[in-house]
Amino acid sequence: MKYVAALAAAAATALSVVTAATAAPTSTSLLPALAPHPALWLKLLREHPQPTPDRQPGTTVSHYEQTVSPKLLQAQGCEAAQQGRTGVAILDFGQPAYHKGHYGVNLFSGEFVANWKITEGMLGYATGYASCATSPTEVLTLARGTSNYHPDLPSAYMAGRAWARETHELTGLLAADGLSQHVVSAAGDDAEPAWDPHFHKTHDFFRGFGSLHTGETLYDYGSLDGGIGAIWSAKQALYVSGGMREAKVLPEIYSRAMAREWAELATVAQHRLHTKVQFAGVLTQVSPGCGCSLGPSAAHRALQDELVDYGASQTHVPVGGSNMGDY
Repeated sequence: MKYVAALAAAAATALSVVTAATAAPTSTSLLPALAPHPALWLKLLREHPQPTPDRQPGTTVSHYEQTVSPKLLQAQGCEAAQQGRTGVAILDFGQPAYHKGHYGVNLFSGEFVANWKITEGMLGYATGYASCATSPTEVLTLARGTSNYHPDLPSAYMAGRAWARETHELTGLLAADGLSQHVVSAAGDDAEPAWDPHFHKTHDFFRGFGSLHTGETLYDYGSLDGGIGAIWSAKQALYVSGGMREAKVLPEIYSRAMAREWAELATVAQHRLHTKVQFAGVLTQVSPGCGCSLGPSAAHRALQDELVDYGASQTHVPVGGSNMGDY
């Protein structure tokens, strides 16, 4: 599973940064987006510039986070602004968790952090983005991300409400600090059928989020794991991708087969359920030396082509989306 892979990558990240900082460069691989110190991270990026293959306009960089340090996240935000990234960016903080009366997440480093600490970190990212923005028209929708991966919670519904509450809290902080011109607060959930086959906890989390009616968007940036009917029904998959009023989807399009699964859902939604999947772009996972995903523009084309083939060409897919990790 990619969450297990992300945990392994967290350890590899720290080792690779130390090696890169102390030895002569032997590779042209892009250095990790999250380094132990932002000044070192930015210095290394300048010393080892990388090509950006398959760059799609409106494609942001999303991250699996190991920290909620405002200082480190501020460096990420500044880098995003300097690269001119606009659109939806996801900071995936990990598995939903509950500890000593607080809802939060278990970071990919294994540490529990409460939701309010995530808000502090995201405010740091927003500060970095706004301070480094090169144009008054640069706007980033910043989504606090979690998943439906085996949540150990007293109530998934209350966890959803808490996620919505802190998402809205960040909206207020952005306005108070004069950052809302450049950054919009949102939420995200890597919702995958294989992690919750009965859909109960996923449904409760989304329902809890929507119950506060705060106005922020909850983006599903997950998969369909075999397509509709393999695990989730069409109605279940649609609920997290536009059936709930606050929900939109950045579908994982790592392959043509995954594009086909989402096109099938869009077709059923349009022709049988008389509604539409609310696409917000596509999610990819391109990294140097890894053939694990289509690139952003190829993924967008694949999804559009499959929508036409399945007879759902009226379902709109905005250009762009996000790539999980630097590329």
